[in-house]
Amino acid sequence: MPRELIDLLWRDHPSAPQGGARGPRARVTTGAVVDAAFALADAEGLDAVTVRRLGDALGISTMSVYTHVNGRDDLLVLLADSAHARMPLPAYGRSGWRTRVRRIADANLALHLDHPWLLEIEDDRTAFGPGTIAKYDHELHALDGLSLDDVARDAALTFVLDFVRSAARARRRDQRADEMPDTWARWAGRLAEYLGDDCPVARRVGAAAGEEMNAASSPAHAWEFGLARVLDSLAPTDDGPGA
Repeated sequence: MPRELIDLLWRDHPSAPQGGARGPRARVTTGAVVDAAFALADAEGLDAVTVRRLGDALGISTMSVYTHVNGRDDLLVLLADSAHARMPLPAYGRSGWRTRVRRIADANLALHLDHPWLLEIEDDRTAFGPGTIAKYDHELHALDGLSLDDVARDAALTFVLDFVRSAARARRRDQRADEMPDTWARWAGRLAEYLGDDCPVARRVGAAAGEEMNAASSPAHAWEFGLARVLDSLAPTDDGPGA
């Protein structure tokens, strides 16, 4: 009988129910299946993570994989929670809330850049996993000292992490990313000729930004600008220099 996903997520907890499919002891564990999926996702992307590929990698049948993870949807939740559990949580020390929140943002950006497939897993059930909850608890403390009730604190953290995910998506590189500086240098002058006196604000601002970034856009520049605005939006009215 398949185990509930929450029991799979908490499989290593002392209170987790034991047992599974009847018959001889399994050759691999659920943790080993998740680890194999993690390695496959890092190497080839999330599309490569199939039950068949995992069975081949672990030397077990497809049906044996199903006894460990129920199905691919549950596997992806286990995979996301594993990524959260492995994420290095930044130390806070005696730093103010702005520094703490920035460290959280930086750490999550690094997580998504190291494991870009994580952006493709959008399943609210991930919130029930031990790795995700431990990460959530640590990150909530970054907002200590702000005048936020519990619901507002949750919303504030969600706001920060949503910004990080958006920035991480912008940084995902495609095959044309490395060509953009050359394209900008080659086409900027021609574009100015085509525009002439049209779109004066776009022409002026675009030229200034393009010259600064040597490209039509810069995820790094957008990150710094956006994160500063995120921090400003969280600042209480009595925010002092110690923050």
